[in-house]
Amino acid sequence: MAQRLAETGYVDIVLQDIIEGLPRGKALDLSESAPPIGFDARITGSNDWADTKGSDVVVITSGVPASPA
Repeated sequence: MAQRLAETGYVDIVLQDIIEGLPRGKALDLSESAPPIGFDARITGSNDWADTKGSDVVVITSGVPASPA
Protein backbone atom coordinates (compact mmCIF):
# COMPACT_ATOMS: atom_id res chain seq x y z
CA MET A 1 0.00 0.00 0.00
CA ALA A 2 2.76 2.44 0.94
CA GLN A 3 4.67 1.72 -2.28
CA ARG A 4 1.66 2.40 -4.49
CA LEU A 5 0.75 5.57 -2.61
CA ALA A 6 4.33 6.84 -2.86
CA GLU A 7 4.37 6.17 -6.60
CA THR A 8 1.46 8.58 -7.11
CA GLY A 9 3.70 11.49 -6.17
CA TYR A 10 0.86 13.12 -4.23
CA VAL A 11 1.73 12.02 -0.71
CA ASP A 12 4.52 11.53 1.77
CA ILE A 13 4.46 8.32 3.80
CA VAL A 14 5.07 7.56 7.47
CA LEU A 15 5.30 3.85 8.30
CA GLN A 16 4.59 3.14 11.96
CA ASP A 17 4.97 -0.12 13.89
CA ILE A 18 5.54 -1.26 17.45
CA ILE A 19 8.54 -3.41 16.50
CA GLU A 20 11.69 -1.35 17.07
CA GLY A 21 13.56 -0.60 13.84
CA LEU A 22 11.13 -2.41 11.52
CA PRO A 23 9.41 0.64 10.05
CA ARG A 24 12.71 2.43 9.49
CA GLY A 25 14.07 -0.54 7.56
CA LYS A 26 10.95 -0.86 5.45
CA ALA A 27 10.97 2.89 4.75
CA LEU A 28 14.59 2.66 3.59
CA ASP A 29 13.76 -0.26 1.29
CA LEU A 30 10.86 1.67 -0.25
CA SER A 31 12.93 4.85 -0.58
CA GLU A 32 15.64 2.99 -2.46
CA SER A 33 13.09 1.96 -5.08
CA ALA A 34 12.28 5.61 -5.85
CA PRO A 35 14.99 6.40 -8.45
CA PRO A 36 14.36 3.45 -10.80
CA ILE A 37 10.58 3.75 -10.52
CA GLY A 38 10.65 7.54 -10.69
CA PHE A 39 8.89 8.94 -7.66
CA ASP A 40 10.07 11.44 -5.07
CA ALA A 41 7.75 10.94 -2.11
CA ARG A 42 9.34 11.19 1.31
CA ILE A 43 9.04 7.86 3.14
CA THR A 44 9.94 7.67 6.82
CA GLY A 45 9.60 4.97 9.45
CA SER A 46 8.87 5.42 13.11
CA ASN A 47 7.82 3.69 16.31
CA ASP A 48 6.09 6.85 17.54
CA TRP A 49 2.50 7.76 16.66
CA ALA A 50 3.45 11.42 17.14
CA ASP A 51 5.24 11.28 13.77
CA THR A 52 1.87 10.90 12.05
CA LYS A 53 0.58 14.19 13.50
CA GLY A 54 -1.03 16.36 10.87
CA SER A 55 -1.82 13.47 8.54
CA ASP A 56 -4.82 13.96 6.27
CA VAL A 57 -5.27 10.22 5.78
CA VAL A 58 -4.25 7.27 7.96
CA VAL A 59 -4.32 3.72 6.61
CA ILE A 60 -4.23 1.04 9.29
CA THR A 61 -3.48 -2.48 8.15
CA SER A 62 -3.77 -5.35 10.53
CA GLY A 63 -3.90 -9.11 10.59
CA VAL A 64 -2.49 -12.20 12.11
CA PRO A 65 1.25 -12.54 11.47
CA ALA A 66 2.21 -15.35 9.14
CA SER A 67 3.30 -18.51 10.90
CA PRO A 68 5.98 -20.91 9.73
CA ALA A 69 4.57 -23.66 7.54
